[in-house]
Amino acid sequence: MADTPPRTGSPATHDTDLIIIGGGPAGCAAARTAASVGMRSVLIEPDTLCRNLYRIPALNNVLGGHTSGPALADSITAELKSTELCRVELGRHVIELRAADDHVAVTLDTGMRLTAPYAVVATGVAPLQPRDVPWITVPSGFTLPPLWQADADGRTLLVLGGDRPIGTFLRAHPTTGTRLLVAYPETDEYKIEEIRDDPRVTLLPVAHLTLHLSAGATVRADVVSRDGGRHTVTADAVHLSIGNAPTAPSGDLVRGADGYCPPTRQHSRVIVAGDLRSARFQRIMTAFGSGSEAALHAYYAARELPIRD
Repeated sequence: MADTPPRTGSPATHDTDLIIIGGGPAGCAAARTAASVGMRSVLIEPDTLCRNLYRIPALNNVLGGHTSGPALADSITAELKSTELCRVELGRHVIELRAADDHVAVTLDTGMRLTAPYAVVATGVAPLQPRDVPWITVPSGFTLPPLWQADADGRTLLVLGGDRPIGTFLRAHPTTGTRLLVAYPETDEYKIEEIRDDPRVTLLPVAHLTLHLSAGATVRADVVSRDGGRHTVTADAVHLSIGNAPTAPSGDLVRGADGYCPPTRQHSRVIVAGDLRSARFQRIMTAFGSGSEAALHAYYAARELPIRD
C-alpha cells in the first residue's frame, strides 16, 4: 500500500491549511491534490460542484473517456465527496477576501469568517449579456438565453457571438436540422474555425447588430457588415454565445483591464487558478492542471521550499 503523506496541520489560529473558493474543475482538482499531500482544505461553492459542466452535452477534449459534461461532473463530485481532508461548503458565497503577511481571511455571506495560510481562488467566469459588449443593441431591459438552453428542433436560430459553445451544440446534436445564423464580431474570428465548414451554419461577420424583439413568432436583426453594407436577417429565436466575464470576490485580488486576475500579480498568499486567470485558457483540462498546481504551490510555500518553473 502506498504511503500517505503526513497531514500538514495548520497553526491553531487558522481554520484549515487551504481555503479554496470555487467548486469547478480547478477548485475540485486543488482540493484533491491538497489532500494527496496531507493538506486540509475548505472548498466554498455557491451552487453545485462543477455546475457549468452540466451545461456541456458533448465533450471531445478531456482524458478519461468522458464524452459528456454531466458524466464528468458526476465523476468529479463523487471523487471529491470521498476526499476526507476536504470540507465542502455548498450554497455559500465569499463576499470578501483579505490577505495579510501570514494568512488569508475570507468572509462568507452568512457572516462566517475563515482563515488559512493560503487561498486558491477559482471562481471562473459567468456568461455575458448584450449590454456587456458594444457591437450589439437590444431593447432596454432584455436578457437573452445562452445557446446551451436552445432546443434542437429544426428551427432557425440567430446566434449572437462566435464563442466555442456553438461547436459543442453542434456535436451534441449531430443529426439535427436546426440551422444556425452566427453573427460575430471581428474579435471572434479565430473562434469560429471549428464551425466554418458545418453545413448547418451560416456565418455573418458583423460590425454591429440591432435586435428587434416582439411578441411574434420570429426575431429580426438589422446588421451592419464590416464593409459598411446593411441587411436584415430573421430567425425563429435568438441565443447568446458572446463569451464570459470573470467573476471574483471583492477584496485583495488584483484585476487586469479585462477583469481577469493574472496569477503573477497577486498577493503571495493568494493563488489564482482555472478560468479566472485568462480568457485564453478556458478549457477543462487546463483547469484541472491549474488547480492541481495551485494546491502544490501552497504546499511548497507553506514549507518554505523553492518553487521552480
